[in-house]
Amino acid sequence: MPKRQVTLDEVAERAGVSRSAASRVINNAPHVSRAKREAVQRAVDALGYVPNATARALATQQAGSVVLAISGEDPALFADPFFAEVVVGISSVLEETDLELVLSLATSRRGQARLEQLLRTRQADGVMLMSLHENDPLAALAQQADVPVVFGGRPRDFEPSYYVDADNRGGARAATEHLIAGGRTRIATITGRLDEGAGTARYQGFQDALAIAGLEASRVAHGEFAEDGGAKAMGELLSRWPDLDGVFVASDQMAVGAMRVLREAGKSVPEDVGVVGFNDISGARHTVPPLTTVHQPIQALGREMARMLLALLAGEQPSPLILPTRLVVRASG
Repeated sequence: MPKRQVTLDEVAERAGVSRSAASRVINNAPHVSRAKREAVQRAVDALGYVPNATARALATQQAGSVVLAISGEDPALFADPFFAEVVVGISSVLEETDLELVLSLATSRRGQARLEQLLRTRQADGVMLMSLHENDPLAALAQQADVPVVFGGRPRDFEPSYYVDADNRGGARAATEHLIAGGRTRIATITGRLDEGAGTARYQGFQDALAIAGLEASRVAHGEFAEDGGAKAMGELLSRWPDLDGVFVASDQMAVGAMRVLREAGKSVPEDVGVVGFNDISGARHTVPPLTTVHQPIQALGREMARMLLALLAGEQPSPLILPTRLVVRASG
């Protein structure tokens, strides 16, 4: 009877490392800490593991860097609390390797050309893409890339093979249901961009909750995911529906702008208008009043994107991942 072949999972378990880390060591990838490399090698020797030649070949000719490309033109995006936390999450995983993180704003022609050059000349081992819009040229670049690509969030117009996303629709529904449970009946929403997957999903969650409750879902204003966008949209809502008593805002930064406009209009939060945001950025608990919001694990989003990319670099085929969201009740709604 032939001897059973030792699996990579058994090697990883014995070495006390992740399957991805074990695979990278076995495939001779350079971006692994010395301690992990030695632990995996001891496990390989002890178990008599025979590595897969195909997977080993995929791990050669590494450039030593990966790219986080965001569909945008404003450098201030990387100072946005959301993207800043994503970068922290990605970096926490990459610091265990020798891979460097390259940040790229890739909406302008110059940015696209720079990213295309990186991919064509294989100056990067892999790419993480975020905030893609409908018909975004970055999607075409990703399809043509000869390196692994992981999407942060599902694009609105297609389903990529590898992505990490949050339960945007379920979170938005929970936020709106919270306003309904508080006795609000004239509820509005400020959406994010509806040519992005997250903006569309959060708007759908808002509609879901109102449809189930039999309430009108026509009080809608659209904005960018920024404080000024929330302020402008809140002004539009008040001009059309001055008697609204609740608003679900598709991002915390927009919610900050919305609450400012409500105060300027003489509306008290939450007595006159309940406000619920989305993301649970670090500043949400310090607004006046503290913001009720939907928590999505932003740093975990970055960590899982990086882990998925490392798994692809190791010759694995990870499954797409949806991270859970949860309502955090504070004082605004």
